[in-house]
Amino acid sequence: MLDSSSTHSPTIVYRPIRPSDLDVLEQIHIALFPVRYEREFFLDVVHGRGIISWGAIDINRPDGKNDELIGFVTTRFIPGKDSEIEDLFRYNASRSDLCLVYILTLGVVDDYRCLGVASSLVQEVIKYATSIASCRGVYLHVISYNQPAINFYKKMLFRLVRRLSHFYYIRGRHYDSYLFVYYVNGGRSPCSPLEIVTAFLMYFRGFLRMLVSKLQRTESNKNLPRWYRCKETNSLLVNQNKRIISADDSSCQHESSPAATGFVTTHQQASSEALTQIAISLKGL
Repeated sequence: MLDSSSTHSPTIVYRPIRPSDLDVLEQIHIALFPVRYEREFFLDVVHGRGIISWGAIDINRPDGKNDELIGFVTTRFIPGKDSEIEDLFRYNASRSDLCLVYILTLGVVDDYRCLGVASSLVQEVIKYATSIASCRGVYLHVISYNQPAINFYKKMLFRLVRRLSHFYYIRGRHYDSYLFVYYVNGGRSPCSPLEIVTAFLMYFRGFLRMLVSKLQRTESNKNLPRWYRCKETNSLLVNQNKRIISADDSSCQHESSPAATGFVTTHQQASSEALTQIAISLKGL
């Protein structure tokens, strides 16, 4: 490891993890994590057996160990239908090729903390996941007492979506876990009830504004000749505003939500009936 008393300007480079990194990779895991990993895990990492990984090295180390790992991230592909968070993603469930990237481990040795190494490693994962059209997100678990890691992933714009009770069992004790997700390629979560209600209220407010505007126009036309008013009244039935909630009207874009569809359909019918009644009444003026 790098001597903490030395001073130099690090030059960090990122590369795939190699078989020659095996021993150092295992040593760093032992030093950083309370969970113990079997030797087979590290062999899978360095040989790329079902695991995609990136390593960070400092090519300007004064001790000459320019190719020794000072940070790493290990990940694995998970089919969407087999993941524990399938319900958090918006996609066509009939597509069996959709997948997620799960971050297994992420670590940086103490002497290279606060240099942006961890952020850069996570960005490599996000960039890789985004480059795969069938991928919908990157996710991971953080033990509940690891506040620095929780703050880090929030800063990286991961969304905290769940707390899992007794997820970890370490040295005879249970610990909760927080589940974080970073959505890619349109893999946003389904609409929450609050988002549906918010979308409905936005639509209803727009409808009321339209109705008030129509009534104001009718009031202003009362002093016009009768034949002109009738002409204007008839145009109401032709030029009704048929505004429908779309992806641009709501921050939530779950097209298949029955609740959202019900709101739109019911309110559109009520809007159309209300305008028709207004038009009929105005004809009698």
